[in-house]
Amino acid sequence: MAAAAAAGPGGFQFAIDRGGTFTDVFARCPGGRVRVLKLLSEDPGYGDAPTEGIRRVLQESGVAVPRDQPLDTSGIEWIRMGTTVATNALLERRGERLALLVTRGFRDLLHIGSQARPRIFDLEVAVPEVLYEEVIEVDERLIPHQPGSTGASLLVQRPLELSALRRELEGVLARGIRSLAVLLLHSYAWPGHEEQVGALARELGFRHVSLSSAVAAMVRAVPRGYTACADAYLTPCIHRYLESFRAGFAHQLREVPVLFMRSDGGLTPMQHFSGARAILSGPAGGVVGYAMTTYRREDGQPVIGFDMGGTSTDVSRYAGEYEHVFEASTAGVSIQAPQLDINTVAAGGGSRLFFRSGLFVVGPESAGAHPGPACYRKGEWPRCRRVPYRGAYFPRIFGPGEDQPLCRETAARAFRDLAARIDAFLAGTAAGARQPLSVEEVAMGFVRVANEAMCRPIRALTQARGHDTARHVLACFGGAGGQHACAIARALGMSRVFIHKYSGILSAYGLALADVVHEAQAPCALRYEPAAFPRLDGRIAALERECRDALRAQAPRSPSWHRNPRSGTTIPILTLRSPSRHCHAMPGAAGRLAVPPRRSWCPLPPRRYMVEFGFTIPDRPVVVDDVRVRGTGSSGISCETPLAPSGKPARVETVTQCYFEEGYVETPVFLLEELACDHTVTGPAIIIDKNSTIVVEPGCTASLTRFGDVCIAVGSGSPRPVGPQLDAVQLSIFSHRFMSIAEQMGRILQRTAISTNIKERLDFSCALFGPDGGLVSNAPHIPVHLGAMQETVQFQIRNLGEDLREGDVILSNHPCAGGSHLPDLTVITPVFWPGIPKPVFFVASRGHHADIGGITPGSMPPHSKALREEGAVFVSFKLVKDGVFQEEAVTEALMAPGRVPGCSGTRNLQDNLSDLRAQVAANQKGIQLVTELIRFHGLPVVQAYMAHIQANAEVAVREMLKGFAARWGTAVEAEDRMDDGSPIRLRVQVDPQEGSAVFDFSGSGPEVYGNCNAPRAITLSALIYCLRCMVGQDIPLNQGCLAPVRVVIPKGSILDPSPEAAVVGGNVLTSQRVVDVIFRAFGVCAASQGCMNNVTFGNERVGYYETVAGGAGAGPRWHGRSGVHTHMTNTRITDPEILEQRYPVVLQRFELRRGSGGAGRCRGGDGVIRELLFREDMVLSVLSERRAVRPYGLRGGSPGAPGLNLLLRRDGRTINLGAKTSVPVEPGDIFRLQTPGGGGFGSPGEGGDTEEAAEPPAPRSFAERGSVFEYRRAQETV
Repeated sequence: MAAAAAAGPGGFQFAIDRGGTFTDVFARCPGGRVRVLKLLSEDPGYGDAPTEGIRRVLQESGVAVPRDQPLDTSGIEWIRMGTTVATNALLERRGERLALLVTRGFRDLLHIGSQARPRIFDLEVAVPEVLYEEVIEVDERLIPHQPGSTGASLLVQRPLELSALRRELEGVLARGIRSLAVLLLHSYAWPGHEEQVGALARELGFRHVSLSSAVAAMVRAVPRGYTACADAYLTPCIHRYLESFRAGFAHQLREVPVLFMRSDGGLTPMQHFSGARAILSGPAGGVVGYAMTTYRREDGQPVIGFDMGGTSTDVSRYAGEYEHVFEASTAGVSIQAPQLDINTVAAGGGSRLFFRSGLFVVGPESAGAHPGPACYRKGEWPRCRRVPYRGAYFPRIFGPGEDQPLCRETAARAFRDLAARIDAFLAGTAAGARQPLSVEEVAMGFVRVANEAMCRPIRALTQARGHDTARHVLACFGGAGGQHACAIARALGMSRVFIHKYSGILSAYGLALADVVHEAQAPCALRYEPAAFPRLDGRIAALERECRDALRAQAPRSPSWHRNPRSGTTIPILTLRSPSRHCHAMPGAAGRLAVPPRRSWCPLPPRRYMVEFGFTIPDRPVVVDDVRVRGTGSSGISCETPLAPSGKPARVETVTQCYFEEGYVETPVFLLEELACDHTVTGPAIIIDKNSTIVVEPGCTASLTRFGDVCIAVGSGSPRPVGPQLDAVQLSIFSHRFMSIAEQMGRILQRTAISTNIKERLDFSCALFGPDGGLVSNAPHIPVHLGAMQETVQFQIRNLGEDLREGDVILSNHPCAGGSHLPDLTVITPVFWPGIPKPVFFVASRGHHADIGGITPGSMPPHSKALREEGAVFVSFKLVKDGVFQEEAVTEALMAPGRVPGCSGTRNLQDNLSDLRAQVAANQKGIQLVTELIRFHGLPVVQAYMAHIQANAEVAVREMLKGFAARWGTAVEAEDRMDDGSPIRLRVQVDPQEGSAVFDFSGSGPEVYGNCNAPRAITLSALIYCLRCMVGQDIPLNQGCLAPVRVVIPKGSILDPSPEAAVVGGNVLTSQRVVDVIFRAFGVCAASQGCMNNVTFGNERVGYYETVAGGAGAGPRWHGRSGVHTHMTNTRITDPEILEQRYPVVLQRFELRRGSGGAGRCRGGDGVIRELLFREDMVLSVLSERRAVRPYGLRGGSPGAPGLNLLLRRDGRTINLGAKTSVPVEPGDIFRLQTPGGGGFGSPGEGGDTEEAAEPPAPRSFAERGSVFEYRRAQETV
């Protein structure tokens, strides 16, 4: 390869990344000369930026290429491109007009999706609209032959009817729609019906038809349907772009190999480039670029890619293999296809800066390119990027006339205004005695906060999978990355930063290094066991042959393809499920050409499972859901040219004053193009390139590699002393650190737990508490857990007192001890510090256990009348005593409900024990992280900032209450009723001077003979949730939220029942009514469905539980969302294909209940209709509300429709089951659930209040994506 590189290519080689703003071009000319250029993606001076880039390179090389004529391609060896065309079309909803064909009964399946709302505290449920304009329901139905088996055999329950479909398709064509997506249930296993529909559509003249079985042949209808829609929506856009691109070249580029980058990091021929595989086409090149240039196989040190642009920041990881995800969301659309795990985690260098309620806040809004930050002379927004010295090097393109330089004074003026607001706020706090902050201190404070905000997801990306963050190299690229690299690496404990010489165009350079990839996939549904290995071998071998044949057909003309020893390699990938957890395992080592021998199958997937999830399940079956083979044909170039040593010191361009933690420091400035491989630059220093700036901080040393790349050795630096007195910058940093501790506890719990509830559904919370038991940080923000764990910890402090000893861990779930309902087990660890007799802080984790005994499986009985019927009870149980796990005692307690007549002990003891151990381990992680913080800053400082962060939340709530009193008055009240008539009353008295309030629930009904009693902790959680929603911005959710609030709840009421009262319905039903009453009192929005619609069915063989969406309430500026979970729940619904594959039911309908939302100026959201056909004898249980009392409307809006639970017997009878019941069902019976709609807001036809019609909050300026985002989103959907 070195000889080939020296000789250079025979023709021009182009690697081009067409981004949204700039197009980057990397070109190798005949003879080996490299040309790099950057040009605007849109410019009136030329039609297409990549074509223009090629034209300029050819022209510079002496080839005459007039702009108005097609380019001669005779001298071009190949072209490689990455493009954001598909991503931009998806973000901006500018794709092809589209119709969806779907199995009858599921017209709204993709609208409902997972039924979870994306942001739990946003009352306006903003979900991106579906991509299709019309829906056609297709008469056909496939169902599994034998539910619960591992086979994939299907029954045709309803044959395909094409005659009526033909007429409907002709009507769609007549309305101008030419693109179709087809989603038929279970088509991944048998695509026959979809293929017949596709053939008919093409016969009628549809230009593009995306079959879900062809685009993503994987189980789960919802993401497969999204993927098919995205493909049908985007592929025509891509084809139009490719046609216009080819038109700029002679002979339409027929003789030139043109490859495009796919989302998985592999290249594919232009004619195979499609919408579903193009979402990450641009960013994928950057990952390949840093992976191929930074990672060294000889030492195996893993790399974190850090791409900080103007609008967003991407992070990813490479450790010898590309890390893929197989389902990810972009712009609200889930794509079920292999994609590089690129995590867009934060706003970029153009992030806007705010000071809110005492906190420094960076982003997520971006100043953008127009009007841009204050220094652009067109706007007034300060931003977070450091620009220490570039004024003389920036082009004069700013200001209204685009002919002026950057304006330092405008930026300084914006920071002075911001500093004045900060000082005015701090003057009224404990920090008021301090000297006012200078402009430089404010600016540096925002930089430090931005750095800490970006460190959090990097920790999550590494530590979540058991990797040590500090062992990684930080590979920086993007325009702003080099300015923050040293600080971020230092904060993460990394010792090395690598910045490639082409970092400004690394995505384009990565295209030149990338491989051609082809993937083949097939469904499987075999158990992972020796008897199935020969069949797995056969399927893999067939897919490998398909991949190799495709790679040979795609082989470019470059001779390096045939010389490269890695050309034509294949890697088999299995999607495993055990028992309901999905992961992807690679049984063969990368680079092996043959199918791995059977003896290598057994140990490898369990080992991968152990690395990923922290445990193995030796006695449970593992199922292979599908088999995928990834074929790779290596065709990347090698064109590194060594630099010659200069033999003299590096020339200093100039010296400037740059502000660091120590203050202003004289800082030399160097030009990268003048540095040689024998130069070393000691920080502080600035290195300027044509496309970026690198800040070498004090204590760091930069050197150049022999190929001209910058490698920075990161020193520890001198720690900045922090005292216990309030510092606004440190407050923001500690806020991130405390949240990071809770998040990392959650990651440990999720990795080491064994149950589906905790590992897959993520139904848990982890939290950090101060020495008084007051909540400091909590993650994730599950509404029903907010504040409740604080009640539990404070109860233990009162109840155990001196009996809280080092080495003890407490288990509790009783409602009188702050419990929500019995299956939520809370594990609390007090933490001691040498020389201090009492705990200095507490950590706790609360997880939902699938069963802890009681009268019904799942411990969620709809008809319980006493607490003892709901399962095992723990008040202050020592789970660990003197460091020893009390397995025998906790086992006895978990089996104790079996002594109650009609009850059983826990039905899943081993899962209980394993999850309790995982909760103890999560607490230990929290202890480790907090003690590290204490060792660094000292106990007084950490405890002081625990109090400061609670006071900060208090400030935000007080400001909200003052604002409410100024607008609506000082006293409000509201009442609503449960279906049994029990009232829930609330009177709120607000003090407008103090910003405090009394929430008085006196007058609420007495404890009920049933299970809708809500423990006091539930009411507090509902109140914190409502306060956070009404504050309307991110604030720390901790004890401070309730500090301005006094809550009065009468003893013995439905909201504070006796210790023996049943409470399971209070957690899932009454909590929703409490929220409705609070929002009614404040007039915030109409009532949402006010129910979780709990449905359970099962027999001695299987058991299943779900909650079902309804309608959201309308507000002053928004219509209620239809088919979504609201307020105190956000649980995802099981995909129809998974449900039918694992349980003996058929889902016959799942669609919106049109017209069930209340009328109004803003309409309430509609509920849903869900029909289950039973295939075995089972017991059906329903626990619901809002069947008698309708969800209220506000300000003249109509109420939503009540819900209805119907049982359609196979003998023709229809029975109203009522709100709460258990009933035996037989094969052929159908349960029809009709969920409530949301209330309307305002009288129909009237205008809105001018204040209500104010502009909504600014939207987020970057689209989050990647596994870190998906994990957090999953945490908030329980």
